[in-house]
Amino acid sequence: MILYECLFIYSEMLDPLTQATPPLQNRPEPPLDGVIAARLAELFKALSDPTRLRLLSVLLQGELCVSELAERLGLSPSAVSHQLRGLRQMRLVRMRRAGRHIFYALDDEHISDLFQRGLEHVQHG
Repeated sequence: MILYECLFIYSEMLDPLTQATPPLQNRPEPPLDGVIAARLAELFKALSDPTRLRLLSVLLQGELCVSELAERLGLSPSAVSHQLRGLRQMRLVRMRRAGRHIFYALDDEHISDLFQRGLEHVQHG
């Protein structure tokens, strides 16, 4: 049964014209190191919350303060601050103080790219 499942999955991956699997890379990569895999899992865990993803989607447009984020998302400022704290710990967003206001922005372009790639993936199929 397991062999059949593997063959079925493999046959689904074959290019119908050449009956060959498309090359992903020129050389095989070793499996992820355990520490790196754990850090990557933490990143995906941080991105697994719909509220956090909504926050990131708004921050794609630029820096905003907590009250503006709360208003746009229809959430309380304390709920937004709680989610932003987790995103900041994962280095997905950065903060800047200006008087009594705290402004948040995406930490760097990698975050925007990661978000856009994920969005393209879910909208593709």
